[in-house]
Amino acid sequence: MDAWVHGDFLCRNYILNGLSDTLYNVYSSAKTARALWESLEKKYKTEDAGLKKFIVGKFLEFKMVDSKTVMNQVQEFQMILHDLHAEGMTLSESFQVAAMIEKLPPLWKDFKNYLKHKRKEMGLEDLIVRLRIEEDNRLSEMKSGRLQIEAKANLMEQNETSHKRKRVDYKPKRERLKR
Repeated sequence: MDAWVHGDFLCRNYILNGLSDTLYNVYSSAKTARALWESLEKKYKTEDAGLKKFIVGKFLEFKMVDSKTVMNQVQEFQMILHDLHAEGMTLSESFQVAAMIEKLPPLWKDFKNYLKHKRKEMGLEDLIVRLRIEEDNRLSEMKSGRLQIEAKANLMEQNETSHKRKRVDYKPKRERLKR
């Protein structure tokens, strides 16, 4: 019996030693190591369930925007996927690929449709490589074609016929007057 009391004393104090000062004051009143462990488990296991719901919410609500680079947003999305995996919620790679394609920003609509219609299934790393290449292409096009885009924005084209004014004849036509 003395060995059990001594072991319980050591275990209880090892657990308390790992807590911060504020938590130590809260949990130091526990009589046994088991009571201490169960109260800590009850408190923090329920928060784990809340954490899982929070991470799932982040995953579902995540949307890429046009104002940030796609690769930065891909990294954010990968962090969310990592958090899901760390919480024991695994998603198949094909689901992760489809979700990432679906979350692409609005200006990437054509590329999103292109990726959706590919017959060959691609992995997550392949998708990220394709996104990086596409983003680099878009950035280089913007740099080289920016002046053209800005010049076309306020350009109004006129037909040559619009320079000539039509002459309006207000006289009634004879055909309409005949009965």
